Amino acid sequence: MALNLSNLHAPKGANSNKKRVGRGMGSGMGKTSTRGHDGQRSRSGSRAMRGFEGGQMPLHRRMPKRGFTNIFRQEYLVLGLDRISLIAATSNEELTLEKLQQLGILKKRNGLVKVLANGEITTAVTVHAHKASKAAQAAIEKAGGKIIIVGAPVAAETAETA
Repeated sequence: MALNLSNLHAPKGANSNKKRVGRGMGSGMGKTSTRGHDGQRSRSGSRAMRGFEGGQMPLHRRMPKRGFTNIFRQEYLVLGLDRISLIAATSNEELTLEKLQQLGILKKRNGLVKVLANGEITTAVTVHAHKASKAAQAAIEKAGGKIIIVGAPVAAETAETA
């Protein structure tokens, strides 16, 4: 007999009904309904919270803790030479912090900028930044530009003490 859509059927034993629990001792799944006797897992809605190991110290608390988060960390926007040369190609002027904000490169108002020697630069451009690597500084000066190191933003000075 040829197999086609009119005589397809599931293999024997593929479609078996789900065993119904709690329907008498003769069914083999009566009384405790396959849950065993007392205990946490015999109760309805029983799920131990994630990571709970029955009172034993859980793995995530047994593991050693390392390091810390430095709350005084200063994050710099890394500005590579390749990105500077792209900006300089469109507008041939000084690349100040305000200009970076207008272009949407520097997001934070008081953000810090560091120039790194990623890529190459051929156009002469003046760059204002808070820090620069020696290689980046040399590459900018070699291209005929200069880099101006700007002081980090300082909090307003308090009143003089007597």
